[in-house]
Amino acid sequence: MEHSEIILQILAERDITPYRLSKETGISESLFGAWRKKPTSKIYSGNLVLIADYLGCSVDYLLGRTENPDAHQES
Repeated sequence: MEHSEIILQILAERDITPYRLSKETGISESLFGAWRKKPTSKIYSGNLVLIADYLGCSVDYLLGRTENPDAHQES
């Protein structure tokens, strides 16, 4: 599974729309549409950090490297 698919799945599970995430983080909403059309693992690290901070989870969780949302995250 591509990293973008994992992120979109987490958003759906948390009932967060790409529009809402876009408005609250400044990430382009069109990026999420592009991910739906063509899943990718090539994601700008700055966007990963913004999404992880917004969701209160680790980047490793967004990348599917752990099932623990708090793994490798400082308190």
